[in-house]
Amino acid sequence: MTSRSRRWNGNDLDTYADDLATLVKMFDLKNAIHVGHSRGGGEVALYIGWQGTKRVAKAVLIGAIPPLMLKTASNPGGTPIEAFDQLRNAVVDWSQFWKDLSPPFYGYNRRGAKISEGVRESFWLQRMIGRLPSILLLYQSVFGNAEDLKKIDVPTLIMHGDDDPQKSKARRILAAQQRHPVIVIEAVIMCSG
Repeated sequence: MTSRSRRWNGNDLDTYADDLATLVKMFDLKNAIHVGHSRGGGEVALYIGWQGTKRVAKAVLIGAIPPLMLKTASNPGGTPIEAFDQLRNAVVDWSQFWKDLSPPFYGYNRRGAKISEGVRESFWLQRMIGRLPSILLLYQSVFGNAEDLKKIDVPTLIMHGDDDPQKSKARRILAAQQRHPVIVIEAVIMCSG
């Protein structure tokens, strides 16, 4: 498969978790520490949900997307489907969409926030280069399964700044895991750029 065709095929969390399982098996990894940031944190949680922790010693989820982001009866703290519909409908003008998304993404929409146009331009450029397939599939975890988190039975460090506009997702990750003591560190500084 070429890198060009890979952009449409296999650019989703299911494939990432399957690829991780293949690598763990190929290198016969045991007692591995799985670390994932953002989408990679969702991949780690999904991998453990599917494969278990036989080869996993510990996990670290940093600013991770939870396997279920959608607001449902079992996930009342989730994001309403209308917010995700708005993202999907933005296909008409992706360039403007990414420009408009950068202020809330970095917290620049808050009173007194110091806005870095360089960071905003970098965010826009990365998203425009990122290609449409990756962007469209980014939100697949909207319809994920929070049960994967309950299968994490190894020591897990979950890091998520409480200043993050999406801080409730960290609380959902912690609430769903329910197996280890939770230590919340307030006022974690998030760095941009």
